[in-house]
Amino acid sequence: MTSHTGTENTEIERGETGHRETGHGETGHGETGHGETADGGAQSPEIEGAVRPADPDVTILSSGHDVADARLHRHCAAFHRAGLRVEVIARGRPQDAPAGARFRPIPARGIAGRGMQALLLPGKADGRVLITLDPDLIPAARLRRTLSPGRRLAVDLHEDYVALLDDRAWATGARGVVARAWARTAVSLSRGADLTVVADQHVPPGRAVRRLVVRNLPDLTLLPERCEPDERPRALYVGDVRTSRGLFTMLRAIELAPDWELDIVGPVAPRDRARLDAWTAESDAAARVRLHGRMPPAAAWRLASGAWAGMSLLSSTPAFESAIPSKIYEYLACGLPVLTSPIRRAAELVEQSRAGAVVADAEQAAAALRGWSGGGRAEFELLRRAARDWAARDLFADNPYDRFADAVAELVAQVRGTRTPVAVAARTP
Repeated sequence: MTSHTGTENTEIERGETGHRETGHGETGHGETGHGETADGGAQSPEIEGAVRPADPDVTILSSGHDVADARLHRHCAAFHRAGLRVEVIARGRPQDAPAGARFRPIPARGIAGRGMQALLLPGKADGRVLITLDPDLIPAARLRRTLSPGRRLAVDLHEDYVALLDDRAWATGARGVVARAWARTAVSLSRGADLTVVADQHVPPGRAVRRLVVRNLPDLTLLPERCEPDERPRALYVGDVRTSRGLFTMLRAIELAPDWELDIVGPVAPRDRARLDAWTAESDAAARVRLHGRMPPAAAWRLASGAWAGMSLLSSTPAFESAIPSKIYEYLACGLPVLTSPIRRAAELVEQSRAGAVVADAEQAAAALRGWSGGGRAEFELLRRAARDWAARDLFADNPYDRFADAVAELVAQVRGTRTPVAVAARTP
């Protein structure tokens, strides 16, 4: 198994020329989870030493997500289209920051250090509108808004955080009790934000001062042009890399489908690293699996070019059953048939779109892969066409991130005392 690593951390102001391609750190793509620190990468410099942007309109603030997080990038792209100046305060590497944003890196912390960061970081934001991506930031962000009348607060609750804790091995015993109480408190406080954003209708809170649903649909500007599949069958996985996200189910499926290769983009959970290393040393299929590590979204999805299928073999947990993984939308947008586990909403989407297969285990997944590259090639072509048809029908009508940007621009206009929202006056194609 091939692994690409990198540990560079420096301060940077990102321009609009795009990302510099790198070896991508082994800590992966997306969030590492509450209380977990990303393994294998050097820490970023302290925030006090970072370059402070002049008069940003918006500060996106995260104590747990890496700056390569896909939803963070989609937010920034929409804000940029709306003519907003964006500051991002988060962990991660400068080269993974969104284009057009000013990035102020913070070091990754353990659970105690992250708690202290959550209390202090809202006071360091320079933007007129503060947007929090993590629930532990909400109490201090509410206080910052109270003490600074010229500020506005938007809270992004993109997951059911209480339910999500069931997927975190560390959230047991006393730590789990405290984490669930904190998550419930944060969700309650989010109702009083100037804007409360949720990723789906079921995500709490059900009511707020102003509630906006911003589904985890792909930003098509971050995805590659569709093309024909490569000669060698290749599957793709993009997201957190851990047992509950189907890591070892995918690896077993590739073992049983010897014609196939697999690209994995995402952070390997520290608890799964030893088992993954053992599999790499022992499995004959390891040479057909490439572990890319953390990549910003545009770079990650370039791997979809030439891929045959996307994999999403998540375990059944309360949070997963009630949500649709954003990667499934992105696979379909790239024209890739999807292999999904039978978690309820994901399975419904794949079955209704007729653009993939629902599989219960590694053996069924491998059988589907072998069929697509063998005697079932005609069926595979129908699945590819169905994926493209679904994307054309369901993804091109409305961009929820632009609606979010319009709402944030209205908050910026309120602070400025202007009547015309920035998004109306300055949106660019």
